[in-house]
Amino acid sequence: MRQKLRCLLIALLPLFVGLSTIVLAQDASPKKSFVSGKVIAIVDGDTITVLTENNEQFKVRLAGIDCPEKAQAFGNLAKKELRKKVFGQNVRIENRGKDQYGRTLGIVKMGNIDINEYLISQGVAWHFKKYASDQPQEEADRYSKAEEIARNNKKGLWVQDNPVPPWKFRSEQQNIRPQ
Repeated sequence: MRQKLRCLLIALLPLFVGLSTIVLAQDASPKKSFVSGKVIAIVDGDTITVLTENNEQFKVRLAGIDCPEKAQAFGNLAKKELRKKVFGQNVRIENRGKDQYGRTLGIVKMGNIDINEYLISQGVAWHFKKYASDQPQEEADRYSKAEEIARNNKKGLWVQDNPVPPWKFRSEQQNIRPQ
């Protein structure tokens, strides 16, 4: 039985090698898949465009965080901080599904650095607690702790007395639009 399995795996190996640029690894959890590529555009503080080795482009919405909107205080700083960290760099994205706009939801990693968490620690993103139940508990705890430390140290947007979270800002903007 072992010999047959080994032969089957060897026979299928060429198929998997062709897919290696899209699916980099499967974690112990079968739900985790990774995609790698080069960051070719920064859309805003929590959205990037990635180009794979196969010249396929896709947008990634950084999961578990929410950055100020472009028209909001610190929105441009969030975008600049993300650009400074990842633009032109090869990244690995832990795929967390798709959002309502068809973007890949993901945890962006550069080496061992969790870029999503990094943005929170720099005070340019909130931990998006509305979706914390979708995160592994350890990750949600890290993100919450990073936000708490940034807030206590008055880093980035936390220099403001009462920063307006982006989800509230978006809601307020929708309410003031003329009908």
